[in-house]
Amino acid sequence: MHFWRYFFRLPTVCWTVFCILTLPWAGHALTPEEIIVVANEKSDQGVELARYYARLRGIPESNVILLSVPVGETCSREVYERQIAGPMRRVLATIQPSWRIRCLVLIYGLPLRVKPPLQSADAEVEALRSQKQALEKQMEKGSESEPNLFASTVAEELEDVHNRLNQLKISSDSRASLDSELSVVKAADAPIGGWIENPFYIGFSKRQPSISKAKVMMVSRLDGPDAASVKRIIDDSIAAEKKGLTGVAYFDARWPMEDTATSSAYRLYDRAIQRAARRVKESGRLPVVIDTAGTLFQSGQCPRAALYCGWYSLANYVDAFEWQKGAVGFHVASSECTTLKKENSQVWCKRMIEDGVCATVGPVGEPYLQSFPEPEVFFGLLAEGVLSLAECYTVSLPYLSWKMVLIGDPLYRPFFTSQR
Repeated sequence: MHFWRYFFRLPTVCWTVFCILTLPWAGHALTPEEIIVVANEKSDQGVELARYYARLRGIPESNVILLSVPVGETCSREVYERQIAGPMRRVLATIQPSWRIRCLVLIYGLPLRVKPPLQSADAEVEALRSQKQALEKQMEKGSESEPNLFASTVAEELEDVHNRLNQLKISSDSRASLDSELSVVKAADAPIGGWIENPFYIGFSKRQPSISKAKVMMVSRLDGPDAASVKRIIDDSIAAEKKGLTGVAYFDARWPMEDTATSSAYRLYDRAIQRAARRVKESGRLPVVIDTAGTLFQSGQCPRAALYCGWYSLANYVDAFEWQKGAVGFHVASSECTTLKKENSQVWCKRMIEDGVCATVGPVGEPYLQSFPEPEVFFGLLAEGVLSLAECYTVSLPYLSWKMVLIGDPLYRPFFTSQR
């Protein structure tokens, strides 16, 4: 894994108030009328699940959109543009006012990943390398007439070429989750390679966004190893919401909490997990267990698990949990949502769903640590009980057009009943 150099430490404030003041949907949580449900007409089970979910949640029948896409977990960039993004842009363009639809729900039967385009950045990289070599030779040769000015000019060009080459190391990675690409589907001119800073992420609230908030959609997915598991997620979300989620919140850290400064990305994220535990504990919603021993929770150690965040067991689910109906959690590792269908796969998203979790998050490839949802914001807002699952995810997620996937009912508010 690769990591950020520093972490934006968020102040202790009421996150819900902050969101209501800064987000365009001020004053209310996500509603059924603001959702479009997207299914693949080539998957009969997917179409049936889409209509089942819409009916139970009161989503208008006209908001169920069927696409025609090859069945499989991966689609080409060409299929994405022609058979998914294009039709969705046309659908969204007919909606007035444009802000009336805020969320897309992708249903079992749609692809999970989008491949890079056939044309890569290789040609540009080679051109830049040739330019770099030529400039280095010029530096060696120098200029007899104005040596200082010449050296300064060539050095500036070299630095520019070097920076562009470094940027291409990230931007050439145009593999993405379908979900994350669709979050910016309204921005047809958005770059394909690399991530885009999320203008709704709380940690970027003081930055000038590179993409307008009006161009961003919330995206969630109702998916799993089979149709039965998806139906179970839908049913469990509604059932848990009626009674309120109960159980225990488990947070799996590595080191005791310290206030000393650190540049270690591992320790910074570890502290973020522990701050999430503290915020849930302060909410009074659930009892909290924090493990700082440096080992993972093991079999039988997490009875009545309602919330969970921990790390790092790559593609190796540890069955330590007795999941409560309506449980929400995610495991921080590089590729925990590379598949939801592959038999015998031990990636965490798939296995957590098989074992009974209701909502989870994971990447379809190497995302880099800084692209995971900020645990304190995600779980803190979820525990406050005002905003929906999709909204908690959106304001805690740093990057779009990238690797992350949210699996779960976007309307789910596990602690909503206690607000009445």
